[in-house]
Amino acid sequence: MEPQGYDEALGLVSTARGRASRALDRAERAAASAARHEHLAASDPDPDCRKFHTHVAQTHRRSAACHRSFAVLHAAFADRTSAWVRGKGSRPRFMTGVAEALGTASAAITLVDSAQNQLAVAVSDEPALSAQDLEFVLGEGPSRDAAYERRPVHSAGAQIERRWPGYGPVFTSMGFTSVLAVPLETQAGCFGSLAVFDPRAGLLRSTDLAEVTAALTRIVLLGPDADPELYGGTDHRDVVQQAAGVLSVRIGCGIADALALIKARAFADETTTAAIARRILNGDPYP
Repeated sequence: MEPQGYDEALGLVSTARGRASRALDRAERAAASAARHEHLAASDPDPDCRKFHTHVAQTHRRSAACHRSFAVLHAAFADRTSAWVRGKGSRPRFMTGVAEALGTASAAITLVDSAQNQLAVAVSDEPALSAQDLEFVLGEGPSRDAAYERRPVHSAGAQIERRWPGYGPVFTSMGFTSVLAVPLETQAGCFGSLAVFDPRAGLLRSTDLAEVTAALTRIVLLGPDADPELYGGTDHRDVVQQAAGVLSVRIGCGIADALALIKARAFADETTTAAIARRILNGDPYP
């Protein structure tokens, strides 16, 4: 590893461990507040007050669980990055820890705008990247539906191909047999979704999924340690949009048509839209 890369990696380790430590502190404070309100709920003679304290205690318990999950994810990333610095394994992805926390190998976050256009994606591995790029190319799939409908989407077996006639056959040909996607949202609206590929049985209703989803919302968007870049692991679609602009000028078509051509070429070549975009931006003639 080059000295500059070594220093950068050590910086990532330090940042991740600091975030994990602060999250654990917040979890302890939330748990203490929950315990205090639980005591008040048990001792207050007024039924309305007991109800109030019980509600507040439950809120703090959920917050504590979210902070602990936040800490676990950052600590896991720090551990993998530290191992990478010592020459073990490849450069880690933050989403790999998310997938492991949910009991699978492949998971992805997709971030969208208010019109449900895909802005960025972060993945745990190459199969997850291929699945998310397939959604981007075809404009259909579980992540898109979960964000648009603002509800969990689960599909398995033959149902995948029936629900998404374009996406489904290619997705299953990658070796996946099921998928679960849940929206990432705040009171202001939905800003994306989390997709889990080949999820374990019962994951949808598990506390693991609820806590990880809540933690990801804080990691990506909310809180003092929010990091939408996920330690550099977020792949923005702006390079594809830039290439579409270049291609539209080069061949004399609209940007929307140029973007459609990039997606079509990526699908035909069984590669990513980012790979096609880089070829265009590097000056290669559009095939």
